[in-house]
Amino acid sequence: MSGQTLRTTAAALLGGDKGLLAMDESNPTCNKRFAALGIPQTEESRRAWRELIVTTPGLANSISGVILYDETIHQRLQDGRPFSKALADAGIMVGIKVDVGAKALAGYAGEMVTEGLDGLRERLVAYAALGARFAKWRAVIAIDERLPSDACIAANAHALARYASLCQEAGLVPIVEPEVLMTGGHTLQRCAQVTAQVLHEVFAQLHVQNVLLEGLLLKPNMVLPGLDSTQPDSAADVNDVADATVTCLLRAVPAAVPGVALLSGGQSAELASARLNAMNRRFKMRMPWALTFSFARAIQQPALEVWRGDPKKVPQAQRALQHRAVCNRAARRGEYTPRTEQIALS
Repeated sequence: MSGQTLRTTAAALLGGDKGLLAMDESNPTCNKRFAALGIPQTEESRRAWRELIVTTPGLANSISGVILYDETIHQRLQDGRPFSKALADAGIMVGIKVDVGAKALAGYAGEMVTEGLDGLRERLVAYAALGARFAKWRAVIAIDERLPSDACIAANAHALARYASLCQEAGLVPIVEPEVLMTGGHTLQRCAQVTAQVLHEVFAQLHVQNVLLEGLLLKPNMVLPGLDSTQPDSAADVNDVADATVTCLLRAVPAAVPGVALLSGGQSAELASARLNAMNRRFKMRMPWALTFSFARAIQQPALEVWRGDPKKVPQAQRALQHRAVCNRAARRGEYTPRTEQIALS
């Protein structure tokens, strides 16, 4: 696959001040969220929920690409169309999660390494035939006063780079996702230190594997204090988070990368939008790459809480989903305000 094709696909994912919607939760994760809301944990319930998302009116106005799970890319709407075709018909690019999950890292208690490289070349060809144009691989980095180890960072960075190289060989734009987790009591400063260390190693490994930086997107965490941190609340102020995150990215992410699509990582929908907005409002003229979003729960959760498995609530849930997408597009522009929440609902 030519480098120009990869560049064109990456540019399309970043066009129009849009962002990505991650709906690539594994079946166990999706079932867990369903169980919390009393929704039956069945394949049909998952299909119905995903159809609700895929058919949301106006979604393409704010979302350029959707990341699917293996079950999802094989599912169909009630009218018989594959989800991938319905998305493409709506003007939304199809992506696919290709890792098989994080497993315990041998010899390093409490740390994980993502697996799924075996057979990946063949799976990428099959996914491309189903309509996928980009892919995603997530590495999970635990953090505390001693973690992560150098071994954990190196193992995950190497896997991300090999995945990215295989994607580009198959003509798919890789989304490279090294996520430093929010779990724990670490400070904002500790998160910044670890995130920078991880990103430096990831890009070193991407270089070793001859990955075209112009043909990938980075999906990192925001720099945040841990959920159990005793650091004062001011440390999680939207401007402090914006400063810490963008400073870290500017120091670690090469200018050749066309876009950074931040993950939400369990933040509330409104807070994720506000923090992304602060980054674009304060730093847009300094950033050499586009800064956008690739959110899952921060877009889906409000709609899921409305729907709760009730077919009669589909239109209302779709309005909630579209609302969050509109708010995040505004945040990408640096134009999100509390009033945006009200305007988007009207």
